[in-house]
Amino acid sequence: MTPVAFALVLTGVMLNAAAQLLIKAGADTAGHFTFTAGHIVRAGLHFAMQWQILAGLACYAVSVVVWILALTRVQVSIAYPMLSLGYVVTAFAAWGLFGESLNAQKLLGIGIIIVGVVLLART
Repeated sequence: MTPVAFALVLTGVMLNAAAQLLIKAGADTAGHFTFTAGHIVRAGLHFAMQWQILAGLACYAVSVVVWILALTRVQVSIAYPMLSLGYVVTAFAAWGLFGESLNAQKLLGIGIIIVGVVLLART
């Protein structure tokens, strides 16, 4: 994989992770709500006004363009599994930003993901 291709794939991964984290931050502003017609409409309007959610959606939009550019340079059978690095980035960022747990089981899973990506990248 060329440096440009790797940079595009990594940028796509980071944009997807950023989108998830931003959307989580925006979702946290509403708290829990009951699934009734009135609550869903009110929650939908609330979410539509959250800058974090709008920024997350923008990250997704940019990531699509970056991903298309990446796929012009990398086989999809190699590029797509590399998206799993987003799980690694998101888990550590969620731990730091939201106080989510990183127990031994999660860390083992993260290690397995990293080993799998390294094996794929070497082919």
